[in-house]
Amino acid sequence: MTERQKDVLNAVLRLLVEEGDKLTMTAVARRASCSKETLYKWFGDRDGLLTATVQWQASKVRVASVDRARLDMVSLTASLERFASDWLSVISSETSIALNRVAVGHAGSDKRDLGAIVLENGRLAMGRRLKPVLMAGRDAGLLAFDDAEEAFRTFFGLVARDVQIRLLLGDRLEMTDAEIGRDAAQATRQFLALYGAKTPAI
Repeated sequence: MTERQKDVLNAVLRLLVEEGDKLTMTAVARRASCSKETLYKWFGDRDGLLTATVQWQASKVRVASVDRARLDMVSLTASLERFASDWLSVISSETSIALNRVAVGHAGSDKRDLGAIVLENGRLAMGRRLKPVLMAGRDAGLLAFDDAEEAFRTFFGLVARDVQIRLLLGDRLEMTDAEIGRDAAQATRQFLALYGAKTPAI
């Protein structure tokens, strides 16, 4: 993705905050100072543009690559904490809240299903990216679980707690970087208490 395309997607996020479901290709072209023809060339249609926007937002949650041969509890913990911190930063951002409110409004309606786009490229994509790290931890004898999806859902719940639903419902919850860091570290400790192997491999 080029820097110019990223500028367009950031313009989409700003418009979602300001206008919600009224987003149009014309409005995006005007805000991003480009032609509608360019938007259609890059993203296809409005759904393609929204999909790219969700993917761009989700890409801000980093998953650290792990060296399976040298993975230890310190590096595994650091990887999980960074993922949790990025995730909390993204879901508590003004743009993510606006995007998810629009997606919830589309769910179950006859509109093009932005809810499905957000689910596939948000929550489900996060699982596909983090589960290999969890499985690497299991293979290294650091974690113990039977089902990677169940382990991921537990981690998801420990990280997100009720934060996202409170923000979606209008709670003026303010999360500083320091608070996000503490919450991410706490969620990781809780997860490791539940799934940490009792006898790590030597």
